[in-house]
Amino acid sequence: MTKALKLTKNTEQGVREFVKFLLEKGNVKGVFTLKKINQKGSVAYSLITTSDELNDAVPFYPLMPTNAGTLLSRFTLNGSTTEPIVAIVKPCELRAFIELIKREQGSLENIYIISSTCGGVYPLKIVAEETIEKNLSQYWDAVKKGEMNENLRPACTGCTEFTPYTADITVDLIGHNNLDKECVLILNTKKGEELAKEMKGEFLERELDKETLKKFYDKRDAAKKKLFNEINTKMKGLDGLIEIFGRCIGCHGCSTVCPICYCKLCEFDSSDSEYKPSTYESELKRRGGLKVPPGTIYYHLGRLAHMGISCVGCGSCEDVCPVDIPLSIIFKKVGESIQQIFEYIPGKNIEEKIPLLTYEEEEFTEIEE
Repeated sequence: MTKALKLTKNTEQGVREFVKFLLEKGNVKGVFTLKKINQKGSVAYSLITTSDELNDAVPFYPLMPTNAGTLLSRFTLNGSTTEPIVAIVKPCELRAFIELIKREQGSLENIYIISSTCGGVYPLKIVAEETIEKNLSQYWDAVKKGEMNENLRPACTGCTEFTPYTADITVDLIGHNNLDKECVLILNTKKGEELAKEMKGEFLERELDKETLKKFYDKRDAAKKKLFNEINTKMKGLDGLIEIFGRCIGCHGCSTVCPICYCKLCEFDSSDSEYKPSTYESELKRRGGLKVPPGTIYYHLGRLAHMGISCVGCGSCEDVCPVDIPLSIIFKKVGESIQQIFEYIPGKNIEEKIPLLTYEEEEFTEIEE
């Protein structure tokens, strides 16, 4: 059994008081978490260094304004933070951060990670519609019962990696009926135990409820298969690719928000990929017509080839797409097919090398020429 700390507060208040305690005791110098910036449901990730600012923290708010893995990578790009901080992130954000660390784009040193079993997040458009606050009660009722929430990001609806792998502390949310009365922190690592040792509360031996999580997994898995089947029907052959990616306007917003696309200058944004007047002229002579902007299918296939093995299925790409291309499901489906070949779950193990960055002298020997 794993050590755990139970606080007699509702879950969000309990976590807020826990990190406030860490900050006031000097165990950490900063808290990275979601924080409300207005009363309409707008939140943003913030690095908080004073306990008063934590009053507006909403660590488990069902929204992802940007993937926190990208932000943590930027904080630690030149090495570890000078002072210890605690970061409260969702499982897919943590996995994205781990993948970036493997690419030497960040450091986990001096960072304590708190994550949770995740009920998913709403798409960003719900903030613009100012309806998220109306949905919160329904959202948390479903989380407590281990039920599926409606109107979440499609990527969340079919997400089966809703339990964090490498968090120092996991907050028990899914299927926890007493979220309104208690906060249970599962202390997964020695770092997690060290953080919690002076906190007032009930220390006990406890693990996440595997039976409840298995039932939730089955529901998510069924939803994922349904989404995959739907996209299979739409993506049949070249005509299917043209139909889906043909409406791309070439804004490249999907790569901008993708935590795995970390390159400062993408090949697709470089001058090498620009269509010059002479190129347009030759293409028009050859084809008699040319879609503008050109190369959109090539762009998306290129992205899939580059980052599919490490796609964590966060859904940020689809959330920002102005023409509603079902990017998250396409990338999740293709990504998982590659990941299964290599038996690789992105972000699961920080010691496991990325398959595309390794070389095996004998690999896929069962595939004959």
